[in-house]
Amino acid sequence: MDLTKITQIKHTDSNNFFLLSGPCAIEGEDMALRIAEHIVSLSEQLKIPYVFKGSFKKANRSRLDSFTGIGDEKALKILRKVSETFKIPTITDIHTEQDAAMAAEYVDVLQIPAFLARQTDLVVAAAETGKTVNIKKGQFMSPESMKHAVNKVTETGNEQAIITDRGTMFGYQDMIVDFRGVPTMRQYAPVVLDVTHSLQQPNQSSGVTGGRPALIGTMARAGIAAGVDGLFIETHFDTANAKSDGANMLDLKLMKKLLTDLVALRKVVNTF
Repeated sequence: MDLTKITQIKHTDSNNFFLLSGPCAIEGEDMALRIAEHIVSLSEQLKIPYVFKGSFKKANRSRLDSFTGIGDEKALKILRKVSETFKIPTITDIHTEQDAAMAAEYVDVLQIPAFLARQTDLVVAAAETGKTVNIKKGQFMSPESMKHAVNKVTETGNEQAIITDRGTMFGYQDMIVDFRGVPTMRQYAPVVLDVTHSLQQPNQSSGVTGGRPALIGTMARAGIAAGVDGLFIETHFDTANAKSDGANMLDLKLMKKLLTDLVALRKVVNTF
């Protein structure tokens, strides 16, 4: 995978980690632009290659009454506006083969959710758009098995594949990241650590996922030390009222300190 082939991505010569970050879900234009503006400013200061993340719809909700989106086209147009406003690439999740072609008209990177990582038709449909494909490792999958997921992308002729680790299911209500998988998966594609989803506590009796955001810094630093190529961090300026995954997102005001620390750590890791 060649990071420079992602349209409008900057600072690829900085020897830094790259960042996929934004809200869990697109709730509206103002919130998306506000979050993007803040992170773009930080990425410019710290020379971090940055891709804005936002789901145009959420298909993997526990409860029927959970927020799933503001409308597919409306949310995708907001992602396009973020890209055009700040001259940055964007990434969004897809859940069906039909989503692949639709979303590819608006974003630069297509993301395969972890629970769909083995869905061949979906992965192939994403790859055939020619966009970069970020495959989240299923919570039920081994690092070694991700070789086959990446092959589904590359065998279409698309070399632009990324693997994102978001933890492995530990019991019913917790996740654990096995950092031994990082060097294994880097043999197949660049590896991203999904910091915030790795700290989820799913399958709560309320039907609303919990989380441990106080450990975001710990998890992110561990990922950099383990040699990941990128970090995935969901963030919001009002996590308590976010419509999706507020319990494990980073408060936007904490992003500057976290990224500054991580860039400093990356410089040290690069000396080894």
